[in-house]
Amino acid sequence: MLRYIVQRLIAMAITLFLIISISFFIIHSMPGSIVDDPMLPEDVKLAIENKYHLNDPLPVQYGYFLKDFLSFEFGTSIKVQPRVPVFDIIKTKLPITLQVNIFSLILTVPVGIILGIIAALKKNTAADHIISIMVILFISVPSFVFAALLQYFVAFKWGWAPILLSTEPTLTWTKFRSMILPILSLSFGGIATITRYMRSELCEALNSEYMLLAKTKGLSQVQATVRHAIRNSFIPLANIIIPMFFSIMGGAMVIENIFGIPGLGQLSVSSINALDHPLTIATLFFYSVIGLVSILVVDLSYGIIDPRIRIGGRK
Repeated sequence: MLRYIVQRLIAMAITLFLIISISFFIIHSMPGSIVDDPMLPEDVKLAIENKYHLNDPLPVQYGYFLKDFLSFEFGTSIKVQPRVPVFDIIKTKLPITLQVNIFSLILTVPVGIILGIIAALKKNTAADHIISIMVILFISVPSFVFAALLQYFVAFKWGWAPILLSTEPTLTWTKFRSMILPILSLSFGGIATITRYMRSELCEALNSEYMLLAKTKGLSQVQATVRHAIRNSFIPLANIIIPMFFSIMGGAMVIENIFGIPGLGQLSVSSINALDHPLTIATLFFYSVIGLVSILVVDLSYGIIDPRIRIGGRK
């Protein structure tokens, strides 16, 4: 197991290096520059270009970037928050993004599992058909469409929730109430995904031979379902639930802008629009780390969910 983890960490480091390198060249190939402002004097433009090496060829700029990257120093923001270290900016934006995503997962996972179990146990009944229609609807409609509909009807028309996020610095009931609509917007797609996979896996498990064996040993239908069918259905779900945190964070980039959430998603969009390349690359680095770590956790979780699975064992 230890050898496997070390190998995966090395592979993750190489993958992360390639992602960041490719991102650097793509971002720096975008049209426009931070000095393309007619209000800036020529001497100020020249000073900015010299300070941030913007007048150097792209391979030379990559060399400076690579030197800073290997020392875990991504520099300072150029335009969004000038002369502020990018990691300091990310640290101020990270808590609210984590709050929205964690609350979304807390809602998504149990609701999706429960609906999937109900649909499997009530297969080909009215409950199964209603849940299947809901799954198709939630998967087909993007999260930002749900966000706009919730914002218009629930917040604007009916006044049940605030339209935008509360500006309170700490997590209070008022702030949590203003987070309900973003949480729901991010949860619908995940609930549908988990429900679909849970129903499919549980239906297959209920018709398997080991369920018949469990019943012949004296277990009731409920006992056999809980002890064997549901547990075995969780194995493929691990590949869905754990990376869902990363996918929700990616979807939050749009949701945060709709609801005025000052998180990493809004920061990413602002840095791209402002051509603040150091800040853009830093946010991409953060998202890449979250995604790669989630993949590693998925692989390791297989051995925890099912002891028969062993990773990195001796032959």
